[in-house]
Amino acid sequence: MKMITAVIQPTRLPDVKKALFEAEVWKMTVSNVIGCGQQAGYTESYRGNIIEVNLLKKVQLEIAVNDDFVERTVNAIIKGARTGSIGDGKIFVQDLPDCIRIRTGENGVEAIG
Repeated sequence: MKMITAVIQPTRLPDVKKALFEAEVWKMTVSNVIGCGQQAGYTESYRGNIIEVNLLKKVQLEIAVNDDFVERTVNAIIKGARTGSIGDGKIFVQDLPDCIRIRTGENGVEAIG
């Protein structure tokens, strides 16, 4: 089992969801987050004051998958999120030692579904 965490541009979320659904990945958690990577933010003028914006709006997806779904999930995220520009995001794949479905008490591969 793996936990796949992706940080992407908010505007790319519909495309990523579509690509995931096409790859038969329907279960995910989506959160609005802020952060910065290589682009390190930008400055803008607001009411005559210079404001440095170094934390940008992003969307974070967390998807727990069984081992046979890892490659298709990662490929779907890349397909939906890639624009070729700086700030497209990152994908992290981590081992997931256990998963427990609260409703039934199932754990492991059966709990992920």
